[in-house]
Amino acid sequence: MSGDERRRIVVLDNGPYVVYGRIPLRRKRKIVSEQDDSLGWETRETLQTEEIYVLCRCGRSGSKPFCDGTHAVIGFDGTESADVRLYEEVQHVHDGVGISAQRVGELCIHAAFCIGRTRPIAEMLADTDDSDVRSNVMGRIGDCPSGSYSYALQRDGNPIEPDLPQAISVLEEENDQASALWVTGGVPVFRADGQPLETRIRMTLCRCGQSDNKPLCDGTHRKIGFRDENTVSGGTPESDRSP
Repeated sequence: MSGDERRRIVVLDNGPYVVYGRIPLRRKRKIVSEQDDSLGWETRETLQTEEIYVLCRCGRSGSKPFCDGTHAVIGFDGTESADVRLYEEVQHVHDGVGISAQRVGELCIHAAFCIGRTRPIAEMLADTDDSDVRSNVMGRIGDCPSGSYSYALQRDGNPIEPDLPQAISVLEEENDQASALWVTGGVPVFRADGQPLETRIRMTLCRCGQSDNKPLCDGTHRKIGFRDENTVSGGTPESDRSP
């Protein structure tokens, strides 16, 4: 079995995420404008890991993002309710000029790339005959960490996804508020019952413990003001914005 085939994330029943295959783990912070417009992601540091490591899912670990067993102490309820149907089975399609945008609202974590400072993607699509507007829409969709939004060049066309490596990113908001675990590059994720979630180029897993769409993030971390107190840091800082 090759290294890529060994790479996977397994959700434990009422417990953490077990990560196999030495999948790179790093921190990323959202970049915003002076007007609070979401612009992109900054890679901050790579965390040291072993071949197999365990990430907190209950949100209460004292060594975040890693698990320290607190889930067992607090009786964490990690019941999973995420839809296991394929993205294309539940997507809503919105056509523009030279672009067809798809969206699954249940995957949204409210990272706000689809909103824009002046108007949301849903409104911008009406003006995509302007290539600058179309490019803006494509860029915003490409920065959506959960892949709630995706796009093709035409309805029923092949989806165009950003070229993202196999990695897990611990996301942080611009105000030091903690966010989700961003899984990229098509890493398989298995529920506690052994059933796989659809393998996608990008998806976001809950790490505050409060999502109503477990194991996926639903943006609840923003509502509860989830933060990363007692975090583990270390590794190699990175200053580039590349995935």
